[in-house]
Amino acid sequence: MANAIHHVTAISGSGPRNIDFYTRVLGLRLVKRTVDFDEPTIGHLYYGDGAGRPGSLLTFFPIAHAAPGRLGVGAVQETVWCVPAASLGYWTHRFLEKGVAHETPTKRFGESILAFKDPDGTPLALAGVPGLEGVPGWEGGGVEPGHAIRGLHSVSLLLEEAGPTAAILTDVFGFAETAREGTTIRHAIAGERLGAIVDLRAVGGFLKPRTGRGSVHHLAFRARDEAEQAALVRRLREGHGIETSEQKDRRYFRSVYFEEPGHVLFEIATDAPGFSVDEPADALGAALQVPPFLEERRAELESRHADLA
Repeated sequence: MANAIHHVTAISGSGPRNIDFYTRVLGLRLVKRTVDFDEPTIGHLYYGDGAGRPGSLLTFFPIAHAAPGRLGVGAVQETVWCVPAASLGYWTHRFLEKGVAHETPTKRFGESILAFKDPDGTPLALAGVPGLEGVPGWEGGGVEPGHAIRGLHSVSLLLEEAGPTAAILTDVFGFAETAREGTTIRHAIAGERLGAIVDLRAVGGFLKPRTGRGSVHHLAFRARDEAEQAALVRRLREGHGIETSEQKDRRYFRSVYFEEPGHVLFEIATDAPGFSVDEPADALGAALQVPPFLEERRAELESRHADLA
């Protein structure tokens, strides 16, 4: 049993600015406009490939006046997308054209990496990966199809120590340590193309993180269905003494949450039912969606989130 990354959820500032950057600059598909089901006065935006498949998803809670976050020990340090190996030149040129803050391409674990930040300072990168040409990307975002982002490549976690978190990755989610480079320990799932890498960076002495604009809220791992999710919950409890939250219905998947030993908030999200449960697949992200239990507040929420419409 191996469970790759399902999605990453972060916090942004302005919703319209976030939509503009991820759809017009990165060329991702906005697959869902909805609300935070726990605090519906906050919106929730989902970006991914054409179908919004698990492993392609980065989501945001847009909070217009959020204070800047601060990276620290116990947080997701960087979210990395994958593109074909020959595409980094295209993206470097595109970032120059669009005024995107980025670094000079470098090598990590033998792969070419182009690090950059979104307008809120969220740390991101593109990894050039051989053999991705057959993996579909979203072709409606203004990026040349051959160079489109295919999905998530990896995340890196900044930790006080790597061992306890590594134990969860390997024993619960089926990752295996594959390489070390400096203070970074790479864990991966063999045979998976998207969301199959988690890098652990052990750095003692850093400050604790502060949640805010540009920071990651949580990291979600995949479960095929509710039965597999329940098996993972049992493994956490019986093998590691970790209790999860009760299951929460997020409409597009079912979720449980827990704080892993390094203090990063992890989620286990089911693959089903997916994003076409409340709008057609060819119209994903076209309008603000309100879950059934908030239907009586629809007019209020549509008015509050008019900037996301």
